[in-house]
Amino acid sequence: MKSLAECRLYTFVDTAYLAGRDPAVLTRQLCEGGSDLIQLRAKGAPESEVRRLAVAIHPITHAAGVRLVINDHLAIACETGAEVCHLGQEDFFDSGHAHVTQLRTGGHRPEIGLSTHAPEQAKRALGAGADYIAIGPVFATGTKPTAAPVTLQYVRWAAANVPVPWFAIGGITLDNLDAVLAAGATRICVVSAILNASDVAAACREFRRRLPGG
Repeated sequence: MKSLAECRLYTFVDTAYLAGRDPAVLTRQLCEGGSDLIQLRAKGAPESEVRRLAVAIHPITHAAGVRLVINDHLAIACETGAEVCHLGQEDFFDSGHAHVTQLRTGGHRPEIGLSTHAPEQAKRALGAGADYIAIGPVFATGTKPTAAPVTLQYVRWAAANVPVPWFAIGGITLDNLDAVLAAGATRICVVSAILNASDVAAACREFRRRLPGG
């Protein structure tokens, strides 16, 4: 697998966007399109369902050399051997954690990514030893409709100040991608612009083609 520093395209198997599709089939399409990381996001689903989905799709991502990211559920990431767990500010800091080493107490130790929405949060995540951070939402997004956009200003700040791999996220489409890249992003997360495409693999490939090193 590529190192996080080499990763460029971060995509999602989001149960809110399945529209009746088989998650395993969708995972294969995302892999075929050139995804470097694929996050399993199943907001509101019981842990048993998240675990079932992780068990179903991890062999596919692993065979393709793609990191599987489990959103929110560290225990499931550890149990299933997923390479990464992504946590929000509230899931990490508000749960009493100060450093990612507190999550690595034995057995499988996934990499940890943290969401950030402002420079202060990014600095805190860096101090906590996050393996990567997410910068966003850059634009308004249906994925998180109540979240205020952080705008390209935060992307520019991240480009100048964040030494670990970071991914711009939130409302990124092929129409606004050039602006995100011009602001200094070299890695992106894309949800709806890929999952709502008629050809998921082709949509991935087009994003990939336009990214640095794509």
